[in-house]
Amino acid sequence: MGKTGMRTPIVLTALTGLPPHGVDRRRKHCRFATCMQLMFLLALCGQTALSGTAHAAAAKDGRPAGTVIAPAPTAYELQLLYADRTWIWKNGAAFFAQGNRRLQAWTSGQDTASVAEGRWLVTKDGKMCMELAWRSKGYTGEQHRTCYSHRIQGRNIEQRKDPDGEWYGFKRSPEDPSDEYKKFEAGDTKGAQFEVTRKLVDAKK
Repeated sequence: MGKTGMRTPIVLTALTGLPPHGVDRRRKHCRFATCMQLMFLLALCGQTALSGTAHAAAAKDGRPAGTVIAPAPTAYELQLLYADRTWIWKNGAAFFAQGNRRLQAWTSGQDTASVAEGRWLVTKDGKMCMELAWRSKGYTGEQHRTCYSHRIQGRNIEQRKDPDGEWYGFKRSPEDPSDEYKKFEAGDTKGAQFEVTRKLVDAKK
């Protein structure tokens, strides 16, 4: 009877496939440690992959690895900046209509005058593009797209002409007298000048 009583747990263990209590705890501990190691390795691999992606993106854009990319205004934010406003230039201006995105521009130099008509658009990556076909008395061009990129630096918005223009202050907070946005006026403030220039350009020789 004594020997049978001592062997019973071993027989039950063999029949049921259940390990002794101490062995079960050790195996659970091993499985837990293995899972933790596996999770650590997966996290490390994920960080390495993200780092490699960022490095590749920076290299593709010509920036040094590790460069922090400044966020860009959304398309909605850019629309609020440009819609129904006139951008005053040195020898002309451009009006950005709100509803149909119509765009009209004109320039007037000492000996030349030109006008352009087309449309404007904004993109989700912070660009405002003007699609215009310029014409003068002796020249009629095809529609051409000119884009300006924008980025956010702190509380300031900077702008540059694509593809490789220099960044400069567009709209800063607090405002700065040199901000390019100081040259924007609400409404179609130079519409009369556009019409005068258009009639001059389109007049028969």
